[in-house]
Amino acid sequence: MNLKEYNMTRRDFMVNAGAGLAVLALPACLAADRVKSAKPATAVKPNIIFILADDMAQGDLGSFGQKKIKTPNLDRMAAEGMRFTQLYTGTSVCAPSRASLMTGQHMGHCPIRANREVKPEGQMPLPEESFTVAQLLKDTGYATACTGKWGLGMFDTTGSPLKKGFDHFFGYNCQFKAHSYFPKSLYSDDKSFELDGKTYSPNLVAEDTLKWIRAHAGGPFFLFFATTLPHTKLEIDSVGEYASTDWPERMKTYAAMCTRLDSDVGRIMALLKELKLDEKTIVFFSGGDNGSSFPPEGDIGQFFNQATDLQLRGFKRSMYEGGLRQGAIVRWPGKVPDGKVCNEPWAFWDFLPTCAELAGIKVPDRSKTDGLSVVPALIGGEMPKHPYFYWELHEKNFIQAARFGNWKIVNPGKEQPHELYDLSTDPGEKTNLAGKFPEILEKGKAILKTARTESSDWPTATNPGKQTNLKESDK
Repeated sequence: MNLKEYNMTRRDFMVNAGAGLAVLALPACLAADRVKSAKPATAVKPNIIFILADDMAQGDLGSFGQKKIKTPNLDRMAAEGMRFTQLYTGTSVCAPSRASLMTGQHMGHCPIRANREVKPEGQMPLPEESFTVAQLLKDTGYATACTGKWGLGMFDTTGSPLKKGFDHFFGYNCQFKAHSYFPKSLYSDDKSFELDGKTYSPNLVAEDTLKWIRAHAGGPFFLFFATTLPHTKLEIDSVGEYASTDWPERMKTYAAMCTRLDSDVGRIMALLKELKLDEKTIVFFSGGDNGSSFPPEGDIGQFFNQATDLQLRGFKRSMYEGGLRQGAIVRWPGKVPDGKVCNEPWAFWDFLPTCAELAGIKVPDRSKTDGLSVVPALIGGEMPKHPYFYWELHEKNFIQAARFGNWKIVNPGKEQPHELYDLSTDPGEKTNLAGKFPEILEKGKAILKTARTESSDWPTATNPGKQTNLKESDK
């Protein structure tokens, strides 16, 4: 079968958009009223909030089809804004994915491409030359804060959040220490303060976040609310409404962590209304910096149907859709159409140029971003067309993937053959078409080679010397 014959015989793949799933073969940004302008209709710089959950699955949200976990505030946010069914994370683990979000670079150029511990505490830092979205916005007059988790450099390194554009930091710097929800200490800016080990840290992070918003209500401000919820380990101070269920304790705890995250989002949204900042603030939400922590066939994956009806393959640390794809919500009353669904892909590295356009400035040359501004799609128009999306990861093995159009190539590492999937008919990546379409496979292989910059820190073959100092700090 050749490509022409295949395209003539395949049927468009459609699923229920009401459940938040992809309609991959249709013009995918569904908005009742198209907005012709590619720029927001405001002369005032909007406040910008990016809410990043930690290791949630797209299928954990009610607005994306979840039936058991209660997420009323995020569901309301989706009804009042747009749902994006194919937001791609930077890669499928924490630190490099967050580096991509901050720097606007995909994994072929990003300075961090794995979770790499630095003794005695922290992770490999962003280098001095890295330019972040916080620096971009601070340079144009925004107050900036990061609350929750950083993981891109301790305070005495070049990757400190306070050296990368944030005026204020509160929470965990080291992602390894963030595994405990009842920590012995947290940071306020670069100062550690002691705790009793009995205080649930998300409560403190939420309170600091709300306090900071109040203090900067005059705007413009940029808030990166990087909550640790619902990352494992599974800990919470109360399972609340799930106590009366007959579920296993693991399920009660996980659901309660997701609902606690949802309530924190609700408090932020309520405060914006109270301060009359609703129409002045664009709020982005991503369910995680990668896909779920849990395999779709595991107990939590199965119990909550995290892979959704699409049955997305893979989870954290994989190059399959379940490890890379997230659901996103964007809300901005009067600008972003409400109750709409966009099924076109975009990625974490698009956030920096998007913020530049929102702030009315050009992306400076020093950013070296791989992203494109998605402002046109946010206000009801078309998503910009990416020539490809690229990912890699350097942990146990070097693995890669790229999406070009609806084609997806995966290099699973360990000298295994490359795989090829057509996401328009096979979003679950069940049918490897590498043998049927050699010309498409070769095109994908060329992208895998040319999309990346060689680096001694991130060689294409696993470097045992580097790996001996690694902890899998984000399990």
